[in-house]
Amino acid sequence: MGSISGLLDPSAWWTLGQETATQSSLFDIIFSGGWIGLTILLLLFALSVSAAYLVFDQVMTLRRGEILPQTLADTVRQALLTGRVADADAACRREPSVLSFALLSGLAEIDFGWREVEKAVEDGLADQSARLMRRIEYLSVIGNIAPMVGLLGTVTGMIFAFQQVAGSQGAAGAGDLAEGIYQALVTTVGGLVVAIPSLAAYAVFRNRVDTLIAEAAYQAQHALAPVKRRPQSRPAKPASAARPAGPQSPAVDPSSLERPKRESPNPQSHPTRSQPPTRDASKPARPKPEPPPPPRQTP
Repeated sequence: MGSISGLLDPSAWWTLGQETATQSSLFDIIFSGGWIGLTILLLLFALSVSAAYLVFDQVMTLRRGEILPQTLADTVRQALLTGRVADADAACRREPSVLSFALLSGLAEIDFGWREVEKAVEDGLADQSARLMRRIEYLSVIGNIAPMVGLLGTVTGMIFAFQQVAGSQGAAGAGDLAEGIYQALVTTVGGLVVAIPSLAAYAVFRNRVDTLIAEAAYQAQHALAPVKRRPQSRPAKPASAARPAGPQSPAVDPSSLERPKRESPNPQSHPTRSQPPTRDASKPARPKPEPPPPPRQTP
């Protein structure tokens, strides 16, 4: 009897009629933009579904346990303290994550010194940060595109509204113009509804990535700290050539050796051209030849 009296209650029918009118008016607003407005609304719906998927994916990806395994840094540090580099490498490969990728990059350069290890860790973290941000950037793209798509629907709706007023030669009143305008603004509202949550999620996830990458850098430096105190391996010197077997000469004191004295050159042994050769006094001098007599003159 109570259900029958409820059905006969006029207030219940009035509330049901209001809900039906509200639903019908909502569908009327959605379909009031024609095929162009409906197409734009469907595009906004697809963007909203994509944004929801990306948000769910990043919530599952950016968990602390997925980026920074709890015991990995301590395990690698203990292995390096005891010199077990192979065990540290195996521990990183058992738990693939951002931290393990950075640690593997540093362990690959362990034979070249701490500077190369530190640079390899920085490069690995930069690569992983770019990989994580690549998916988040799509949220920013959706947040920037959705208002533009909604504005496109509004502009096309305004064009059709003013075209209707122009076609009636001014007979259309303000009510007709207002009806066309509110139908055109539906797409703008849809674009804003999609864009605002997308941009908010993008800001939250970007800060989350920055925080996790900074934490991964700290843990990687802590885990690889024993490498800094590790002596750097140097190449061994080549062995000297083997000497032939034989009797060894006795050691000679270099101070006992005397240098040979140089003889001063005799200036007379090498006469110069400027000095004429000296004549021996014991030999007689040659007589000078007499000049010939003058020739006779004939008369």
